[in-house]
Amino acid sequence: MKLNLSMVSMIMMVVLIGFGERMAERFIPLYITALGGSIYVVGAFNALQNLLGALYSLPGGHLSDKIGYKKALLVFTAIAMAGYLIVIVSPTWQAVMVGSVFFFAWSAVSMPAIMSLINQVMPTRQTLGISIHSLVRRIPMAIAPVIGGLIIGVYGMTLGVKIAFIVAFLLCAVSLAVQWKLMKEPASPAEKANLLSHFKNLNPALRNLLFSDILIRFAEQIPYAFVVIWVVKDLGFTPVEFGLLTMIEMVTATVIYLPVAFFADKMGKKPFVLATFVFFTIFPVILYYSRSFPALVLAFLIRGMKEFGEPTRKALIMDLAPANAKAGTFGAYYLLRDIVVSIAAFSSAFLWNISPEANFFTAFGFGAIGTVLFAVYGKDSNTAKLSG
Repeated sequence: MKLNLSMVSMIMMVVLIGFGERMAERFIPLYITALGGSIYVVGAFNALQNLLGALYSLPGGHLSDKIGYKKALLVFTAIAMAGYLIVIVSPTWQAVMVGSVFFFAWSAVSMPAIMSLINQVMPTRQTLGISIHSLVRRIPMAIAPVIGGLIIGVYGMTLGVKIAFIVAFLLCAVSLAVQWKLMKEPASPAEKANLLSHFKNLNPALRNLLFSDILIRFAEQIPYAFVVIWVVKDLGFTPVEFGLLTMIEMVTATVIYLPVAFFADKMGKKPFVLATFVFFTIFPVILYYSRSFPALVLAFLIRGMKEFGEPTRKALIMDLAPANAKAGTFGAYYLLRDIVVSIAAFSSAFLWNISPEANFFTAFGFGAIGTVLFAVYGKDSNTAKLSG
């Protein structure tokens, strides 16, 4: 398979920005508490992250349809740099909350633009293209937390995370130059649709997927911000050990991406999406009962397996979206999903304050319902098109 310059620049962009982001992102809950923020601030931060993902996804997709993915990605990268600068200049938990409004924008708003790029570059093999994106995205996810943990171990929590943010700012600057130089403008004309019209593109099959996906994200996000607190504070393992567990998770996800993409193109997408939902559901329970490091390794292997059909799910969304508004439809889907999920993320602190068991088992319950509903009502792309 021959990759053109736009695909190459996208891969470089994802690695560079992702590396800077992931050096600090997994440790931000600990950073907030080190700066004097309460457990409720951690919960609010997690909710804000989900809410921003929701609010940015639709305008991000719409802007990509309007001005093209290249210009949109340049704008989004510059916004992320502004957020890192705020946190670097003012090391307070309040600055983290303000800065996150900007640096969390990149992941949210860039995803529809990247999906649009892949759709144009690899129109007949979208699952493979999305899997390549997901694979290279996991490279910094696997390596960067280990380096971040080592920096924190040497310089302490507050200075160590600040250094990670400085590195993130510099890598964004390098990525900006790469995008400007290598990425080509899209060939398709700009989309003229109204911003709100993208919601009309959510057909019944997409709505069924969306409802199950929301419940599955409850299962992910209710414990998400507290996984590092559970491992480091409650179980007593070090940040470096948590970084290693994260690396195990990401390596597991990376290994399975391309084989799954191959079989999903041959066998249909629904079975792989369903398998993903199962792994999302069982992780919180397995994590709760994992009290030794070997047991945690198994738990994070399962956490890595939850990425089993994630590229396939994204390809399914793109399959069902209109040809001239794929980024906008993708953004509308994520806006609706993440706005609802942000409510669950905010409730996570209250559940954690009751007990870790309440947090983890509530997450499991939502995941089980979402999995069963998708197993019964979920459609594959070909089935949905025939029934439509």
